Amino acid sequence: MPGTTHPIRPVDVAGVRELARAGRLAGSASAAPPRDLARLRGAVYAVTWPLVFARLTKPLELRRRHPDCLRGLEWMRPDCLDGFHDDVEAVVEHALRRATGPIENLEGWLATRLNPATVDAHRRRRGEIGALQRPRLPAWLGDALGGDPWLGELAVRILLWVGVPTTAGGELWPLAGWAAHRAEVTGEPAGRDTRDTLDREVRKVLAAMRTRPNWYAEHVERPLGHKRAPVAPMPADSSAELAALELVRPHEVDDARLSGLAEQALRAIEARLARGQDPAVAVTAVVRVLFGAADPAVLDRLPRNGSTRDDWLSAALADDARLDRIVTTALTVLAR
Repeated sequence: MPGTTHPIRPVDVAGVRELARAGRLAGSASAAPPRDLARLRGAVYAVTWPLVFARLTKPLELRRRHPDCLRGLEWMRPDCLDGFHDDVEAVVEHALRRATGPIENLEGWLATRLNPATVDAHRRRRGEIGALQRPRLPAWLGDALGGDPWLGELAVRILLWVGVPTTAGGELWPLAGWAAHRAEVTGEPAGRDTRDTLDREVRKVLAAMRTRPNWYAEHVERPLGHKRAPVAPMPADSSAELAALELVRPHEVDDARLSGLAEQALRAIEARLARGQDPAVAVTAVVRVLFGAADPAVLDRLPRNGSTRDDWLSAALADDARLDRIVTTALTVLAR
């Protein structure tokens, strides 16, 4: 269980129940050394998580229409699982601070603390990233929006949304969800252009918020910076590999490859010349070996998409006159 590296034993859970009945759960937690506190927290976690899953998580996932998340923890989506653990941790910490009196039925007491504990933790997390804990429409912002009821409602929804850790899929704002609420407030039925209209309205609200730069930076930009980046979906054909990211242009790869081969060629030619081999024979042999064979570095190229320099070298090696010029150039470089 989170908070401890030790397996939680039935005796640990029984000990927590006994501490609760004696009214000593919070006191024991505050005085416990780290190792004992970790085991105590794990035991409370073991009692708490089924309650949170049954009474908070399942109803929430039902509203989200996440049937996979309703099946159990091992099937939950990563973001939903993170939220579940946040809620459990909130209730555990609440219990370790607030369970100061005798509690005969620990599960029953925890059930009454689920909402206040998670709401307090939610507000605390929002406050830590700069998001308003209880967003309300400031009077100055309402005036800047001309007193428009819907734009005022949209501003509050923006202030709520910036404190939520996730994004709306691959988008920043949950325009699809806001469209239905817009229709309720304005009486205008949602249509094909509703999304574009909402996008313009969001930009209008944000522009009004920016008239107070410090306020905007603290309560909008700062919490937005804490949102988790969305993960790009995999292709429909999961067996297909994603295209490799090209960090270097193809011609730069060719230049580096040919430069490397040239260095190898010069070293090989020098070695042959040192052994007394005829210069023309040495250069010709090395050039043919290094530049005439197929290079595995270009096997990933599409047909007819190779290096034009490879084509030039192949033609040069087949032409005696051009090959003579290559030999002369190589010997000149080596000062021979």
